[in-house]
Amino acid sequence: MPALQPGPNAAFYVVMNAGSGHSETELRESTIRSVLEEAGRTCHLERVDDPAELGEIARRMAVKAKENDGVVVAAGGDGTINTVAHEAVQQGCLFGVLPQGTFNYFGRTHGIPEDLTEAVRALLDARVTPVQIGMLNDRIFLVNASVGLYPQLLEAREHDKQQYGRSRVVAILSALKTALGRHRPLRITLDTEGMMRKLRTPTLFVGNNRLQMEQVGMEPLTEALEDGELAAIAPRPVGKIGMIGLLLRGAMGRLGEAENVVAFSFKRLTVKHARLSPRRRVKVATDGEVTHMTMPLEFRVVEGRLKLLKPAPAPLEDTPSDDRSRAGLA
Repeated sequence: MPALQPGPNAAFYVVMNAGSGHSETELRESTIRSVLEEAGRTCHLERVDDPAELGEIARRMAVKAKENDGVVVAAGGDGTINTVAHEAVQQGCLFGVLPQGTFNYFGRTHGIPEDLTEAVRALLDARVTPVQIGMLNDRIFLVNASVGLYPQLLEAREHDKQQYGRSRVVAILSALKTALGRHRPLRITLDTEGMMRKLRTPTLFVGNNRLQMEQVGMEPLTEALEDGELAAIAPRPVGKIGMIGLLLRGAMGRLGEAENVVAFSFKRLTVKHARLSPRRRVKVATDGEVTHMTMPLEFRVVEGRLKLLKPAPAPLEDTPSDDRSRAGLA
């Protein structure tokens, strides 16, 4: 099937996370508006100053994009991208991304420039490509979803960043602090399309991003992602020192070498409490956003529901061998 493209005059409905710095936010907003206006394209931009309003603003903008054959665009980090993508899927409208986060796994995986001006320009001649999303119960995730220790780590990291500033050093120290703290392992039963297994683990991590899997050293799972599956990682209980070792292995891209890690791929996975576990409601994270869900949890892959604007591939330059081929000489 050939790639679809938005209309040449399709309007852009941009949902922009304000971030922390006022001057930086103003610059980003003016950059987005000026690039689109210079190209003769209509730009409707709403800035989100209160995170509690993000969902409603994203829904409103996605509805307008659908009604007017436009494109709803997320400008922000993975959490913002996730929220706007959810509404794009719900409304069935086209979806664009202007990555502004720290890691930008989703944007980098799909070849979207991290430079804001280049990312906006890339929207102008982008091709619409259906991409795979993950679902955790009724929430989508583009990069990862998790239950157990990892959501706690994310909460602690956000708290520490607000106190000490946003830096990789703060993130690493916060992760070590959480790993050394007290946490109870999950006692769960996994139902993978009829195959049952019991598991005791500090955290269950489900990935939907090839780049992230490669960076932590789980290359064998990247092929599963390319084949339309999700990737699950669950370390066995290893104690505090062992957990720090796993974090360091992941940071060095060598997690796949660890013997005490369970890893597998799937299309649908149901997670239930083990028989004797008293837990009924658990903390989960989807693309860095932490919430609570009632067990059982169902992870599943959904193909082609998100209609993403991906940058058009760069044109191939003619080479002497190309000329010979056209002349019938090669």
